[in-house]
Amino acid sequence: MTKPESAGQEYDVVISGASLAGSAAAILLARRGVRVALLERRSDPEAYKVLCTHSITASAYPVLDELGLVPALEKAGAVRNHARWYTRWGWIEPRAAPRGPELPYGYNVRRSTLDPLIRSHAARTPGVDLLLGHQVTGLVREAGRTVGVRASTPEGEREIRARLVVGADGKDSSVAKFAGVPTRTHENARFGYLAHFRDLPLHDGIAHAWFLEPDMAYAFPNDDGVTVLAVLPDKKRLPAFREDLEGSFLSFVRSLPEAPPIDSAERITKITGTVNYPLHSRKATVPGVALIGDAALTSDPLWGVGCGWALQSAQWLAEAVASAATGRGDLDKSLATYARTHQRRLRGHQFLAVDYATARPFNPVERLVFSAAARDASVARHMHLFASRLIGPLRFLSPAALAKASAVNIKHRRATVPAASLSRTQP
Repeated sequence: MTKPESAGQEYDVVISGASLAGSAAAILLARRGVRVALLERRSDPEAYKVLCTHSITASAYPVLDELGLVPALEKAGAVRNHARWYTRWGWIEPRAAPRGPELPYGYNVRRSTLDPLIRSHAARTPGVDLLLGHQVTGLVREAGRTVGVRASTPEGEREIRARLVVGADGKDSSVAKFAGVPTRTHENARFGYLAHFRDLPLHDGIAHAWFLEPDMAYAFPNDDGVTVLAVLPDKKRLPAFREDLEGSFLSFVRSLPEAPPIDSAERITKITGTVNYPLHSRKATVPGVALIGDAALTSDPLWGVGCGWALQSAQWLAEAVASAATGRGDLDKSLATYARTHQRRLRGHQFLAVDYATARPFNPVERLVFSAAARDASVARHMHLFASRLIGPLRFLSPAALAKASAVNIKHRRATVPAASLSRTQP
């Protein structure tokens, strides 16, 4: 699967990390005529990320389509990720409008399926050299900019030069550290644990999320009849979980409204998770370096946006820098274009995620919109667009959207108050 190295060869782009963001960027850049060295520190081509929501938002469907992965995902059994969400006002259940188009969707698919699939796709792409067992140990710098990497390889240390180095190496990015890119960190006041279950029935066979204010949980059906079940409680509950992880996890799930019947399903993995998962954000570029995926921005896992944003940021980078990376343009201007796109598309989403990661209950605006979405089909569809990251916060919370939500709730109160008054007068 690994393509042979060419001694002394220089590349246009070196990418550190051959997971979703790195592999997608390699494919999209190479198709635009860029020579790419795709480095992966792990030697196993089947390696995959374990702690993940295993969900790709609908916002990334165009990237999957451009990559040509949609047929392969469908064949692998990836599940189109429609969902319903529990709130104190009831279930929000987005459905297509009568005679309207199908709701946009992405896919739920286990990383054990997805990562090898996209990595092998990258390895087969002309212009990409997939170099397994290559771990970046430093950057090569000249005249104040990065011009390559130093890497530890199975054959020893190696220097690989390129016009652009891309960090696709996750939230603890070594490329970002070596480039001196500062990290802005926000505390996550929730912790999380997940496990995989086989043959776990869910209502309508679709994903579920529970907003319990402040606790959270979700169940995402995946390929091969496997469901990822995760709990994300307030850290105030952490001591009890630490005393009895399995008992606390199972008890939490059993207490959920319309709880998934875990006692009749087969748990096929151990319970794994993390007690500290802060939200990171970094400047997306410095001279000669670009960051994509979690290396640029790590959001709260409860929203399931990481996989989608990894793919999207790879696409934004390829669109912005491909020509300049081959020497046919100004690379610094191209990097600035990518950085602006990244900030414009994701900054608002991350701002809201950081605020909600404090494990607070819903604020007044959220109460307005979530309650209306549980009562009105059009508001529920509006929420689906936002949860799929197809619209941003400004459109999600636009004056028109808030006015609609207010009208729905006023109508609801008018309908329920007379009924309650009438019941009190009955003998």
